[in-house]
Amino acid sequence: MLSVNNLSVQFGKRILFDEVNVTFSPGNCYGIIGANGAGKSTFLKIISGKQEANSGSVHLETGKRLSVLEQNHNAFDVHPVLETVLRGNHELFAVKSEMDEIYAKESFSDADGNRVGELQIVFEEMNGWNAESEAAALLSNLGVSENLHDSLMKDLDGKQKVRVLLAQSLFGNPDVLIMDEPTNDLDFETIMWLEQFLANYDNTVIVVSHDRHFLDAVCTHISDIDFGKINHYSGNYTFWYESSQLAARQRAQQNKKAEEKKKELQEFISRFSANVAKSKQATSRKKMIEKLNIEEIRPSSRRYPAIIFEQDREAGDQILNIEGLSYTLEGETLFNQIHFNMTKGDKTIIYSRDSRAVTAFYEIINGNLNADHGKFDWGVTTTQSYLPLDNDAFFNSELSLVDWLRQWAQSEEEREEVYIRGFLGKMLFSGEEALKGTAVLSGGEKVRCMLSKMMMLRANVIQLDEPTNHLDLESITAFNNALKNFKGTVLCTTHDHAFAQTVGNRILELTPKGVIDRYSTFDDYMSDPKIKELRAKMYG
Repeated sequence: MLSVNNLSVQFGKRILFDEVNVTFSPGNCYGIIGANGAGKSTFLKIISGKQEANSGSVHLETGKRLSVLEQNHNAFDVHPVLETVLRGNHELFAVKSEMDEIYAKESFSDADGNRVGELQIVFEEMNGWNAESEAAALLSNLGVSENLHDSLMKDLDGKQKVRVLLAQSLFGNPDVLIMDEPTNDLDFETIMWLEQFLANYDNTVIVVSHDRHFLDAVCTHISDIDFGKINHYSGNYTFWYESSQLAARQRAQQNKKAEEKKKELQEFISRFSANVAKSKQATSRKKMIEKLNIEEIRPSSRRYPAIIFEQDREAGDQILNIEGLSYTLEGETLFNQIHFNMTKGDKTIIYSRDSRAVTAFYEIINGNLNADHGKFDWGVTTTQSYLPLDNDAFFNSELSLVDWLRQWAQSEEEREEVYIRGFLGKMLFSGEEALKGTAVLSGGEKVRCMLSKMMMLRANVIQLDEPTNHLDLESITAFNNALKNFKGTVLCTTHDHAFAQTVGNRILELTPKGVIDRYSTFDDYMSDPKIKELRAKMYG
């Protein structure tokens, strides 16, 4: 349906794509992955017609319609919400606009009547008479209430705009749907709805996302950008990752016989297929199980940071005690009367519908913000390290990365350059990279520097406010594995579903009417009918 032929893209001397040939078929969802800078977003812009390649072509089958999730959240500010969704189907909206223009005329000629008749036939064939009700239903499913449907886009907040633009891209059942980071700024409930929608979507979906749970839930194929080429692999992200790691281990086992390697790969496919078939995500789209092919399993050239959190000493049983903590921002209660006690080994997901609440909570317990009421006490044997939502304040100097990290050295040995370079090297800052200035760092590089700092501190309590922001899939995966292996205590707030599900054993939800506290996995917490009912009361 959508094919890319001999596509090449070059910026100066840098070759991004070199004669790429790929086809995207109906009924499949392709997750585009690649290291930061590999060209994921550029590729989406090219196939959607927003950017030209140096050479090659993109061909969409005649009569098929392509839709793109709009990244400019202010592009439709002057338009009403419902109209913004209708604009997602350009042809239908053009027909509707022409009919409305004719109907608005003060005098109505015979030619106008004939033209309206022609347009009505086309409109009927496009199911135009049901368009507004279908657009309204999409908006409601995405959490945009009916009272907002006639509002102007500029009057909506950022999260509401994202949902409207998502409805716009989905509207009218496009033949090819292109989405760049569709889960950004969406809450877990909306993401779950989108996962279910796309998992049962019959047409072609091409998506870039750093959300591994989302990729696993919707993808039938992973499209890997590496060495200027794009290769399709059957399966979801977890299958691609685990199979590529297995293939890399096998490549290192020079003495292992080919027959033994083949048997190991076949057993891996069988295990994976069985697990997917039994999982909650198993849907009609999971026909990809039948297409898993041993010949596709190859090592990846990806570089994964070596994130290892260790404790200088083990903490005692008392970690953190919170009594009556409350906080109000500009007259709005973010959380109120929060009471709980955290003990050693808890890996707690701190959650709230309002992201400002969790950020304020972290800033309070780290002494950077004063609560309205209540108090907190850290256990005397605890040491804490904290990754804040906004880390820019740590990078206001002109220091090199080596000198920057040296600020947190706790002994003369730790001040040695070879020691510091060891931590930076684990985060992929090697050679000359370790000497560049902090002022030129990207968002992802800053987070990796903060992780180097946290590893060097060897605290027994780790606090993380949206730790996956700015990170690529390789860093997110390594980070996730490090937290699962960490023997200490974790407080973590994250929009990454896989992080929340695989790291947390306790959920603490901050609400304007108190705290909901459960020892539970994240999935069980979010799907429990009793907790859903309680949450509705706490936010009501």
